[in-house]
Amino acid sequence: MKLSVLDQSPISMGETSEAALQHTLELAKWTEELGYHRYWVAEHHNTNGLSISAPEIVMTRIASVTSRIRVGSGGILLPQYSAYKVAEIGKTLAAFFPDRIDLGIGNSPGGSPQTRAALTDNQNRSLAEFPRQAADLQGFLHNSLPRDHDFRLVKATPRVNQVPPLWILGLSARSANYAAELGTGFIFGHFINPEKGVKALQTYRENFTPSVSMENPQSIVCIFIVCAETEEEAEEHALTQDKWLLNVSKGLGTKVTSSEAVHRDMDKLSAEDREIIQKNRERCIIGTPETVKQQLLELQEKYQTDEFMVINNTFDFEAKKKSYRLLAEAML
Repeated sequence: MKLSVLDQSPISMGETSEAALQHTLELAKWTEELGYHRYWVAEHHNTNGLSISAPEIVMTRIASVTSRIRVGSGGILLPQYSAYKVAEIGKTLAAFFPDRIDLGIGNSPGGSPQTRAALTDNQNRSLAEFPRQAADLQGFLHNSLPRDHDFRLVKATPRVNQVPPLWILGLSARSANYAAELGTGFIFGHFINPEKGVKALQTYRENFTPSVSMENPQSIVCIFIVCAETEEEAEEHALTQDKWLLNVSKGLGTKVTSSEAVHRDMDKLSAEDREIIQKNRERCIIGTPETVKQQLLELQEKYQTDEFMVINNTFDFEAKKKSYRLLAEAML
């Protein structure tokens, strides 16, 4: 099994954005030493709790302070941008860091309608254009646009020998089918929508068509994991992520609060809040290395994938590093 990392660079209460981004660099170096395969960074806008709004810049810094681990976007929000520009970003990164860059793209609006309008400079772009944009991106990356394409003579530069592989992030069979028909890799977000995972991965495998991007289907499942030496310790740290996820679902401030602060607020939680927290646990694996290993192997059999991308948005950075270490020692 391969293990990789998805980092949203969450900001803990009392911490600055600058500190969170430094933690991202430290965690990238740490997980590389532990043997993780990839380190991907997300893209979020107009939020006070997550630090990464320009994944291509953060990718450059991470790749500069590491030497082996693959570095990728998880993902660049393609509907807000030009496929041509994203292709040139990917190829520029590949020129600096050959055979280490992954180009992951998503179909998210990137935030509120007003935020998306700011991202697109008030241009009315439909999310339904995503399959066409993804195909254009692949064409620009590999110089394989159809002869009748409007931009057939426009070449994405720099010219590189190793084009970064293209991956589509998704939460359903529909996005899995986009990836399959285009012949790209597919990342399923179990950490967002676990109910649709089996169908999505099956759709991807059954409909995959070889392409200039990939000859064979490649899939990754992304999941929240909190690992500690005891169940009690794992639960204590996971509580901070529980509260953060609850706040996100309510549109509240999204900085991660300490376990002490969460405990102080527990009496204020409604029955509905507690139900949401319990439901969110389906998006996570929490426990000792033995518990986590068993559940991860069960998910591997369920999803028929050989790679998991791990996300951990807990409060304590040192405990987070320890979680990744314990997981690597159990699985790698």
